[in-house]
Amino acid sequence: MTPKEMPKAYDPRAHEPRIYEIWEKSGAFHAEPRPGKTPFTIMIPPPNVTGILHMGHALDNALQDTMIRFRRMQGYEALWQPGTDHAGIATQNAVEKALRAEGKTRHDLGREEFVKRVWKWKEEKGGHILKQLRVLGASCDWERTRFTMDEGLSAAVVEVFVRLYEKGLIYRGNYIVNWCPRCLTALSDEEVEHTQEESHLWYVRYPLKDGSGHVTVATTRPETMLGDTAVAIHPTSERTAHLRGKTAVLPLVGRELPIIEDEYVDADFGAGALKVTPAHDPNDFEIGRRHGLASVTVLDEEGRVNENGGEFAGMDRYEARKAIVARLEEEGLLEKIEKHSNAVGRCHRCHTVIEPRLSTQWFVKMKPLAEPALEAHRRGDVRFIPEHWGKTYTHWLENIRDWVISRQLWWGHRIPVYYCDACGETIVARTRPEVCPKCGGKELHQDPDVLDTWFSSWLWPFSTLGWPEDTPELRFFYPTDWLTTGPDIIFFWVARMIMAGLEFTGKVPFRDVYLHGIVRDEKGRKMSKSLGNSPDPIDIIREYGADALRFTMIALTPVGQDVQFSAKKTELGRNFANKIWNASRFLLLNLDDYRPDAPAAEADLTDRWILSRLDRAITAATSALEENRFSEAAWTLYDFFWKEYCDWYLEFAKTRFYGDDPAARARAQQTGLAVMRQALALLHPLFPFLTETIWGYLPGTEGLLITAPWPEAASAVDEAAEAEVEILQRAVTAVRNLRAEMNVPPAARVTVVGKAEAAA
Repeated sequence: MTPKEMPKAYDPRAHEPRIYEIWEKSGAFHAEPRPGKTPFTIMIPPPNVTGILHMGHALDNALQDTMIRFRRMQGYEALWQPGTDHAGIATQNAVEKALRAEGKTRHDLGREEFVKRVWKWKEEKGGHILKQLRVLGASCDWERTRFTMDEGLSAAVVEVFVRLYEKGLIYRGNYIVNWCPRCLTALSDEEVEHTQEESHLWYVRYPLKDGSGHVTVATTRPETMLGDTAVAIHPTSERTAHLRGKTAVLPLVGRELPIIEDEYVDADFGAGALKVTPAHDPNDFEIGRRHGLASVTVLDEEGRVNENGGEFAGMDRYEARKAIVARLEEEGLLEKIEKHSNAVGRCHRCHTVIEPRLSTQWFVKMKPLAEPALEAHRRGDVRFIPEHWGKTYTHWLENIRDWVISRQLWWGHRIPVYYCDACGETIVARTRPEVCPKCGGKELHQDPDVLDTWFSSWLWPFSTLGWPEDTPELRFFYPTDWLTTGPDIIFFWVARMIMAGLEFTGKVPFRDVYLHGIVRDEKGRKMSKSLGNSPDPIDIIREYGADALRFTMIALTPVGQDVQFSAKKTELGRNFANKIWNASRFLLLNLDDYRPDAPAAEADLTDRWILSRLDRAITAATSALEENRFSEAAWTLYDFFWKEYCDWYLEFAKTRFYGDDPAARARAQQTGLAVMRQALALLHPLFPFLTETIWGYLPGTEGLLITAPWPEAASAVDEAAEAEVEILQRAVTAVRNLRAEMNVPPAARVTVVGKAEAAA
């Protein structure tokens, strides 16, 4: 293409799809284990197979693509491993919703047919976000795309379960879990979002069996009182000393409740006595275990009162709450009601209020896995950026609780546990056993539960590379180098990956963890579908271009800080893109007679100045990217290209472009083109489509910019030239200001007289 063929205006829609196709066909994204090459690996945080691109994804993936393009140009064998997560709850919900539209439930299909239906949905509709990432410009190695339920990754999940079980770190227990009455499954602590909400504190009188009065208890959940099996008081509290050794009677039910003493009780809260409901509160469960109390479950899996609830059986939990409060009031047992603010746990998927529920589940003992992960951070094997997130990581691991890994779903990795129908033997195996090893029975059934989705994704850094097999990819690309994600999944994913990496490979899975800020709207609210305040990144790309969105988000997001974003702010990136295009076109229009071997004059002052400024820009941008200061790199290049190269150098060069001295023109052409080439290379990780497009117009370029070498500083810093040009810039700026003050038309020619001060 020639300069005259370069369109006057840059239209991203005309170039971005074409350029992306060229990249993919060229194999530029693909990485292989190559002897003599240094690897650089990024594992994509696998988006849900149900997901669509949102602003958080746009920032996260723009950062990853910027880093991988930078390292690729530096000569690393750079792998950006893509893939998707099967998202157990979200995907099952999506398919069940489609079934409801047909008037069916998963139970109408049966487990086998339902799972087939989910796989079909996944093949037809899942993974849409990966197509959207291409629109953003993501240079992932798509040939290596993985899915958490691929055959190889599924084998890794089974292997890990069996190894942990054999080591005594996986066990089955009857414990209080977080239960979602809508998703109908247990949730880990990290899957529960706690919000402070206004509610009430109900003070209820429990009559004493001996007729000597009553004990008052305060509760935020009257519906659970149906499952009370004791009342607890503090052992040293004088306030409730008169109740020691007595028995209370549960209102509305008539169950006798021993009054026990336990140090957990806050003697200053409420009336100083605590109703104990072991089946519906985690702290009460522990009290119950210490005192040998019975556990009475009164709510079913959908949050309705079960047969143990007497007259309230069949009611929804909130309907039962109202009915119970009304009955207590009728019987004169409701002492008072106070307004009360407390933390309410909600399912992070559907936002339903979770219900603490006594349930038999599979757990992982986490403390033995947490200790090596803590030590790895203390040694500096894993670095958090910004550093303060390391304290958050440490605090969580030091206070870690066992992880409930079983989920009452049909979509996901089936738990590799089998039970003998004849003798009840529990068998944990990598493949389905033919007979029971204990009694020889052949009638075996598999545990119906599946594993928590995070149980597969905590293996992501090494399972995607072929583990447990000793593959060339695993040996070359693992441990990975850099991970970026939001701080909201430090516990869900980052910490667990570190634990798994150390346990199963003996190495940390990555060295640097860059935790970017949250994308917020201009009012400071986190962008979300529920608030309706999140623009669609694809719509923004259609209007402004992918490069404009990428640059804007990166430039406006300093390390560790949240970004306040609106679609209109993308004008920052679009305006810069237009400046780059216009400057390139101007230069190319002045290269119509360019010959690289043409006799050229010596470099003048402005040539030496721009080469010096280029050298400083290369050093600063390289350092910023290597140290994860992405916003700083963006503004460094913005200032260099727009304010120095365009506003000053090209203006200086016009006198030579339009002059009569061929040698001077040749020098301006050579310098202008050399700087443009280097500038485009520096800008490529931020503006990949635009820079690759312009690269194709430049004379003398070979190959694609995506695989061109990263610029290196040429020791061209010329402080004397910079000082002289600064004087010239100040003089020109003063004249421009004076013209503006005097309302002198821009086209008017004027004579300026200057007076120089004598050197000191």
